[in-house]
Amino acid sequence: MRRRAVLCSGCCAVLAGCERPCSPRNRLRAMKGACSAPAKLEGMKIATWNINSIRARENRVEDWLDEHDVDVLALQETKTKDETFPFDLFEFMGYEVAHFGLNQWNGVAIASRVGLEDVQRGFDNQPHFGKPGEPEVLEARAIGATCGGVRVWSLYVPNGRGLTDPHMDYKLHWMEALRQNVHNELAANPQSQLALVGDWNVAPEDADVWDIDYFLRNEMTHVSEPERCAFAALLEEGMVDVVRPHTPGEYTYWDYQAGRFTKDEGMRIDFQLFSPALAARVERAWIDKVERAGEGASDHTPVVVEIAD
Repeated sequence: MRRRAVLCSGCCAVLAGCERPCSPRNRLRAMKGACSAPAKLEGMKIATWNINSIRARENRVEDWLDEHDVDVLALQETKTKDETFPFDLFEFMGYEVAHFGLNQWNGVAIASRVGLEDVQRGFDNQPHFGKPGEPEVLEARAIGATCGGVRVWSLYVPNGRGLTDPHMDYKLHWMEALRQNVHNELAANPQSQLALVGDWNVAPEDADVWDIDYFLRNEMTHVSEPERCAFAALLEEGMVDVVRPHTPGEYTYWDYQAGRFTKDEGMRIDFQLFSPALAARVERAWIDKVERAGEGASDHTPVVVEIAD
């Protein structure tokens, strides 16, 4: 049986029989205080990563966090229930973590070492979905939390599946409901520190796919006008794609099939959209293509933004 670590009072205490050791570096992280109130920050690193099964890639996540030292990590496609999510992985590294997972599909999480407050599973009026003949449910596609004064949402936008599939209607309604939430938030508070990060399953520009003619010729999702309009509507509300200016021409996803990664036949579908006030604090952004290489990688790679105090 897996045992969890307990983080409190600036120390890392390990329950007897725990299988994950607490390294000196991780103890230092714990002392920074996942359970205590966050100290004033000189800056913050926010990363988003569609991990494509957290249980299959615990070691990769741990190694990546150990190397890159991010403050907030948003995960998508954890593909596990809350009961089987590896909370201890993050707790030992000094992070608080919130997870929303219902089954082996979807699943989103936020791990933070700068505070984790006001956790919300699903956004207001988020559309539900169900297979024909089955009740519609709130899928585990959105989780929000306030981390170091920034309202972070980890989002896994519906795929759409096909241009005429009912899932495409669901996708467009989902994105419109999200847009309405953004509109309400920024209208009420123009200085809002809001970050919408995750796997958007939209390639907003032709350059965001390796061969736009291939996509159009085969009537594929992610590049259709309705999907792109739904994404553009969020930008029209004031949200800013803060990664693109720093990473021109780079992709965030490469299919496992047909050797797409080795041929660099990818897509840019993972984004960090910031409110204007938060976007003004961005100092650097980058896409970690190296993490996509090697055996056992997710088909997506982390996208990281660094912001100033």
